[in-house]
Amino acid sequence: MNTHFQLLKKLAGLPIFLAGMISIIQCTNSPDTGNSYSGEDQLFVIPEGVESRWASAENLKGEKGKGGQANAGRKGSPCITDFKNGEMRVLAEAANTSGMVRRIWVTINDRSPQMLRGLLLQFYWDGSDKPAVSAPIGDFFSQGLGQMVTFQSALFASPEGRSFNCYIPMPFRTGMKITVTNESGTDLGAFFYDVDYTVGNKFPDNVLYFHAYFRRENPTVLQKDYEILPKVAGKGRYLGCNIGVIANQDLYYKTWWGEGEVKVYLDGDTEFPTLCGTGTEDYIGTGWGQGQYANLYQGCHLADHEKFRYCFYRLHVPDPVYFRQDARVTIQQIGWWGRDVKRDPKNADKPILKAGKELASFEFSAHGTPKDQGLFEREDDCSSCVWFYLDKPVNDLPPIASAEARISGL
Repeated sequence: MNTHFQLLKKLAGLPIFLAGMISIIQCTNSPDTGNSYSGEDQLFVIPEGVESRWASAENLKGEKGKGGQANAGRKGSPCITDFKNGEMRVLAEAANTSGMVRRIWVTINDRSPQMLRGLLLQFYWDGSDKPAVSAPIGDFFSQGLGQMVTFQSALFASPEGRSFNCYIPMPFRTGMKITVTNESGTDLGAFFYDVDYTVGNKFPDNVLYFHAYFRRENPTVLQKDYEILPKVAGKGRYLGCNIGVIANQDLYYKTWWGEGEVKVYLDGDTEFPTLCGTGTEDYIGTGWGQGQYANLYQGCHLADHEKFRYCFYRLHVPDPVYFRQDARVTIQQIGWWGRDVKRDPKNADKPILKAGKELASFEFSAHGTPKDQGLFEREDDCSSCVWFYLDKPVNDLPPIASAEARISGL
């Protein structure tokens, strides 16, 4: 009996990282690390006043005792059907209650690039008119570049490359609304989903709101670092990002594109950041290039070395990135030109500029052979979805780009 109880206590010690409001459940050998609101996420405790809800096509409002009523309860409404282009659907909604979104699952019958970038997810907290989350469905769930792959991380998963799963905890104080809008330019036949959440939660004052934001630059601007997270004001936590790169082979051939450093500007940083990485593949925990792999907190789950398309992610769970005034996150577009990369003479009028303030040009022979090698400035197609927490239900980021701009070229 005592052995079984100790096992339960170890399971109960799956600690909740409420310090920045990121409740990532993970195993620990410490039996006494409870969470700060009455053991709510301990497996053998039912928190007072908290109720479970699932919103789906079988129970659109997640109402008590009203699930699965269509067709006399015999799977009469398993999904949204005939989802018209231009139409918006509410996936989940709660009013006049606190709560937490805990899991979101989606699968759709059309997983083409235009649908993955054309279905726009938006989340609203506490009755706000401006969304805290604004991102295409693919990129939000860490499936970038309009392409599905099989992977699993601590916060997202696609077990067989046909579905979307998110496990990020998303608290709200007075209500929430999650919508999806079909901006793909075509109708969608089937949209299956579950939004699993609780209502009646009691939170301390320092609990933060979840936000997500998508960007794309095609191409990026020479020597202007791509902004993963444009500057946001407030107190919060940078949780991580998913980045997609379509490297410019027309100009740079198959030169290595990922020498750029990730820089995190915190709390008034201006010219130079507080946090600085050493290179793109270094940021996601690998080295000397990027192959395909997936890890709990980092991965490169798409690595197409022929098309030079890459999608990779980093989750700052064990290494939190807090800010108390403002934050901005960027990545440089810097590559490496080696002596083995011969240049096509037809591009001789387009200089290859060495990385650095002077922007000196690389020299090539008449046959396209480089006379030296080193770091150089690039312009590529970069896109990203960033996830972060903030101390308010809205952010000051600009509206998301149009569907046409999100989809073009994929």
